[in-house]
Amino acid sequence: MELLSHADVTAAAERVAGRVRPLAVAPGADDRNWYALEFLQHTGTFKARGAVNFIRAHQEAGTLPEAGVTIASGGNAGLACAWAARRQGVRATVFLPAGAPAVKVARLRAYDADVRLVGREYAEALEACREHAAGSGALASHAYDHPLIAAGAGTLMEELHGRLPDLDTVVVSVGGGGLFAGVATSAQRYGVRVVAVEPERCRALNAALAAGEVVDVPVESVAADALGARRVTPLALHAAQRYDVCSVLVPDTEIVRARRDLWEEHRVAVEHAAATALAGLRAYGPAEGERTAVVLCGANTDPSDLTRPA
Repeated sequence: MELLSHADVTAAAERVAGRVRPLAVAPGADDRNWYALEFLQHTGTFKARGAVNFIRAHQEAGTLPEAGVTIASGGNAGLACAWAARRQGVRATVFLPAGAPAVKVARLRAYDADVRLVGREYAEALEACREHAAGSGALASHAYDHPLIAAGAGTLMEELHGRLPDLDTVVVSVGGGGLFAGVATSAQRYGVRVVAVEPERCRALNAALAAGEVVDVPVESVAADALGARRVTPLALHAAQRYDVCSVLVPDTEIVRARRDLWEEHRVAVEHAAATALAGLRAYGPAEGERTAVVLCGANTDPSDLTRPA
C-alpha cells in the first residue's frame, strides 16, 4: 500500500496555493472552540483542494490524457473535479447515483461536466466510472481513495495550524476517509489530536478499526449522500492506527440537531456531513481548557428544511 507522508501534503500545499480559497476560521462559544469554515471553499467543500492537487500533479507529470478526467461521486467530489478541470481546460465526466441531490447535479452541469446518473449507491456509479475510464482512456480520479486527493485535503490542516498554532484537537467527519487521512497526516506533525466522527449507520472507519482491516459496512444515514462509503480507504485506516485518533459515532438525531443549531445560532447552513463533526465534538466532550476546531466541510445542501418547525 502506498502510504501518505507529510511531504505529500506540503507538496500539495504548493500546488494548490493561489488556486483555492484560504481557510477561514471563526470562534465558537469561546476562544477555546473554533470552527474551520471550509464550506466557503470553491464548490462548497474541502474537495476542491484534492481535485486541484490531482489535476495539477498529472499535468506536471505529463500524464493527463486528451480524454480528460472521470470520477464517481456522491456529488461533492464530482463538483470539485468538474470545477478544477474547467479551470485547467480539461474535460470531465462525472458519475453519480441516481438519487444524488438535485442541487449538486445542477451545479455539476453548470461546470460543463458530462453528468451520468447510474444506480442507487456510490458503488454502482464507481463501477460505471471504471468502465468508462477503461473504454475512453480518461484518467480516473476518485472521490477519496487516492494519495493525491488525500494530500490535497490535508492542506486544510496545514492552514488550520497556521491560523491556530496552539490547537489541541481537530474534529472531522469521515466518509471514505480522504479528508481524515490527509488531516491526520498533517495533524500528527504538529501534535494535534484528531477526532474522527461518523454516523452510527455509516461507520466504515470505526468498523475497520474494530476488525483491524478494511471491511464493508451498511450505509443508512441522513448524511449518507456525503459520508456513505461502504468501506474506508487503507490510507485512512493506517492513519487511524498510527496517529493520535479518537473514533466517535453519532446518531442521526444528533446530526440533525447539530445542523439546526448551526443555523439557529450562527445562520450557517451546512450539509448533514458537516454537522456530523459538530455532533461528534459534543459526543467527544473536550477536557477543560482543551482547544478544539470543528471542520465544517461542506454546504451543498437545500436549506429549506432549516426554517421549518423541528
